[in-house]
Amino acid sequence: MEIFIILLILFPAIVIHEYAHGWTAYQLGDPTAKQLGRLTLNPIKHIDPVGTIIVPGMIFALRMTGVNIPPIGWAKPVPVNFRRLRHPRGDMMLVALAGPLSNVLIALGAVSLLKIDLLPGAGEFLVMTVFVNLLLAVFNMVPVPPLDGSRVVMAFLPNKALYYYAQIERFGILIVLVLLQFGLFEHVILPIVVVLAALMGTSL
Repeated sequence: MEIFIILLILFPAIVIHEYAHGWTAYQLGDPTAKQLGRLTLNPIKHIDPVGTIIVPGMIFALRMTGVNIPPIGWAKPVPVNFRRLRHPRGDMMLVALAGPLSNVLIALGAVSLLKIDLLPGAGEFLVMTVFVNLLLAVFNMVPVPPLDGSRVVMAFLPNKALYYYAQIERFGILIVLVLLQFGLFEHVILPIVVVLAALMGTSL
């Protein structure tokens, strides 16, 4: 049941995350996502075979066997043409931050519902909502391309360094998986998630 709840929370969280990227890009001058029909909360439009189905499915299976692995997944990235943004460097950073910020706002909403006890009996679900959304926000801010944190770094790099940094993207997911094996989740991501939850007024 816990695994089912996690997946139930994770899927809309990553859809809203991607929608936030596209919506922000549209507000800043890039209509690419809208033109391609991706500026929508329709979950079918955001399904990524690997990140939305295969990886969460593997995590589900591993957790069923007792392996303690974080609930990670992703949707199909919303297309953004940074050259169409009004201020490409700065706006690229704002577009990148919009996704994690959307997850933080969802977490804040869940904390608010916990505090006013508007949904009696939903405490465990709301705490898990806080955890999953903060986890997505913090995980995506890891500065490894193509994660959102890398777009923030790119906004401050000189052109030559930016070129070489961008080349990492083809190996990005592999690098992240290696970092997870070396304790990125336990020693970096999870402590930050716990601190953020505490600052919001709840404990995980």
